[in-house]
Amino acid sequence: MDLERLQEGLIRPDDAVHTDALRRAAVAVLLSDGADPDLVLTRRAATLRDHPGQVSLPGGMIEAGEDVVTAALRESEEEVGFDPESATVLGALPGSVPTRGRIIVTAIVASWPGTHPLSAVDRAEVASVHRVPIRDLADPAARFTAHLPIGYSGPGFMADGQFVWGMTAYVLDHFLRLAGWEQPWDRSRRRRVPKDVGGW
Repeated sequence: MDLERLQEGLIRPDDAVHTDALRRAAVAVLLSDGADPDLVLTRRAATLRDHPGQVSLPGGMIEAGEDVVTAALRESEEEVGFDPESATVLGALPGSVPTRGRIIVTAIVASWPGTHPLSAVDRAEVASVHRVPIRDLADPAARFTAHLPIGYSGPGFMADGQFVWGMTAYVLDHFLRLAGWEQPWDRSRRRRVPKDVGGW
């Protein structure tokens, strides 16, 4: 896949800083090199207090003295054993993602060779690791509108057998569109968020 359009749409990570946020976090969109690239998703442990069982991108809160790139790569190493030295940072997705509690999340996009194995480092935090081909994410059959009875609706994906919704699905939706890899899909196809990934 050609990364030129993607890189044209990304912004410098330093330009993604939001000083008005109470708390800041960073996630990593880790895109493997090659003709059939994939990206890394994790399923959070069911015992976690926040977002148990949900599918997410590697990432977490930005610690004191860190920038967004350092935080995203550090969390990737801690969660799935990713080697930060293998990453080539391409930029950040424009338009950081607001979440509950005024946490602002910045998505850092990085390419990597895709050659070293990844696995859950801390089972108390990560239940499983999934490398999902971009072609599978872009497949219209894998896409739907996720919804909750309280009125929430947003993009959804089935990725390697995992139901992806919420902030992670929002980032993936934005990423595919920015890169020009999105295919037309049926937005009227709705699926309720299952209880085991945060639905009720």
